[in-house]
Amino acid sequence: MRDDLYKSLKSLAQQHHIEGLSLPSLTALNAHQDGYTIDKARQFLQFQRRIDRELLEHRVITCNPYALWFEQGNQNLNQIKAFIIQFSVFSNQFLIAQLNKMIHADTLETMRASKEILANELGVSFKPPGKKIDAHGLGSTEGSVEGSIFHFSAGHFEWLYTIAKKLGLDFADIGQPKHGTESTLFFCDELIRLYGGENYQISQAASYAVENWAAAGFWGQLIEGFRRFNERTGLKLPLGFFIWHDKLEAQHASHTQEELEELYFTRQLDEDQFIHYGCEMLDGVAAFWDGLDEQRRELAAVH
Repeated sequence: MRDDLYKSLKSLAQQHHIEGLSLPSLTALNAHQDGYTIDKARQFLQFQRRIDRELLEHRVITCNPYALWFEQGNQNLNQIKAFIIQFSVFSNQFLIAQLNKMIHADTLETMRASKEILANELGVSFKPPGKKIDAHGLGSTEGSVEGSIFHFSAGHFEWLYTIAKKLGLDFADIGQPKHGTESTLFFCDELIRLYGGENYQISQAASYAVENWAAAGFWGQLIEGFRRFNERTGLKLPLGFFIWHDKLEAQHASHTQEELEELYFTRQLDEDQFIHYGCEMLDGVAAFWDGLDEQRRELAAVH
């Protein structure tokens, strides 16, 4: 963005006391796009304060006991296996939720956005503009699947399978719902019901909640825990799945915020409903981690 335009938008925000609004929203406001008004901007910032207080302070975002424990790297082999199995069930069931989210999209743009995620999950790498695709690496976290290439080995589930094999698990031991605990399956069902539901605003609330959970830092905690486990045991488990997602989520936070603002300015958003269903989604996420925490305690003495 040109310096003069940036200064102009910053001045607009200061003049009307709407600092905190994203640059895309300020740009739309400056261009007098339909739905974008100063009054609506101030209303949104009040809503954002509610979100910060009533949604983003959810315990699964602010304090995740399982992730804190995992980060220490003191897991035994059965605890690691149990984690990979449950995460693989979630990973596969997420495909169903994402497919439903795509099917229930209400515009071509939102359908394509959901299709991007689904195609990438299945093995189509993101292609950064003007760059070649590295077929042997983890793939980019930027760009689009448009014009890219499919590789079976680039499917996210197959990345998890590479870890499972190192742990002595077979393909049939992971991924399928029959391997999921009650809490894992509850989380997956909530993803399908809320994130992949046919009500667009509920889906967006769930998506916002999921993205903020994903950006809260647990990926880094898992990576550190695996790194310490590898050092202690010499197993050298491949961590590509977790490293790639950690890099991806670091970029997603700002995009998620921009999507929320666009939703607020261009739709008649029910604020109470948004927060309610966002919290329901995070309750589902918390159930998943609570189940993992309970399971790891049961396996603490099993070697």
